[in-house]
Amino acid sequence: MEAAMRSEEEMMNLILQVAKDDERVRAVYLNGSRTNPNAPKDRFQDYDVVYVVTDTKPYYENHDWINHFGTVLYMQMPEYMDLLLEKEYTPQDTFGWLAIFTDGNRLDIHVSSFDYADKDIRADRLCRVLLDKDGRYCDIPEETDADHYVKKPTADKYSCECNEFYWCLNNIGKSLARGELTYAMDMLYDYVRPCLSVMLGWKIGAENDWSVSVGKSDKYMNRYLTPEIWNRYLATVPSCEYEAIKQATETMIDLFEETAKAVAEYLGTTYNQTEADAAKEYFRWVLAKQK
Repeated sequence: MEAAMRSEEEMMNLILQVAKDDERVRAVYLNGSRTNPNAPKDRFQDYDVVYVVTDTKPYYENHDWINHFGTVLYMQMPEYMDLLLEKEYTPQDTFGWLAIFTDGNRLDIHVSSFDYADKDIRADRLCRVLLDKDGRYCDIPEETDADHYVKKPTADKYSCECNEFYWCLNNIGKSLARGELTYAMDMLYDYVRPCLSVMLGWKIGAENDWSVSVGKSDKYMNRYLTPEIWNRYLATVPSCEYEAIKQATETMIDLFEETAKAVAEYLGTTYNQTEADAAKEYFRWVLAKQK
């Protein structure tokens, strides 16, 4: 690794200069966290860059093109991996290099066709046009993270989320009783805890007029929850041990029920207490039966 990390100004100048020097590049735009006005700023943010080009083929046939941006430490090429793994491969639409450089900067760079970029830039309101040689994107509005705001659920969606949480509890209980700790962990992380995440997101959305984002993997959720609730949520991340998983699940049950009742009031719908009580009873009955 290099001692000095290139600054944001240096990186942005380089990104623009590559576009200016290449006649095949007709536009370049930035998206992701660096264009999100509500994302915290630091030196480790990716540069998510799209070059709109007349033809992607000369670029994806030359994987070393990424070296224009510095010395690569290591990288991934998602579309090329699709080719190797015999998945759908459409490099004529878009092709990318996700690279970390030896100075520590990370660039996620794609070259995209006009058709692909035209759809992408209008579907993602976090796009910021850096250069537009032909005036193709003069109508693109100022970036906003509004597309990522917590969406108000319907009563049916709310009911289904509650049902999913309570139904999947039985699998955690049975796997704990059988000593299948890795299965219990998968059920907790893949099925039950995500329901709690959604419910907490809905609570936050309702309390903020459905005009905030909790971020990917709830990374901004602590901005909107009380320290007490946030710490209880963190306590639902257990180690792979029987007592830890059991306690984390009990914490999830209490926090989910409390949150779901509040969300039901916000939505003007009904919390199914009968279903909740039945699921809790079965979960605890299974654990008691193992003794």
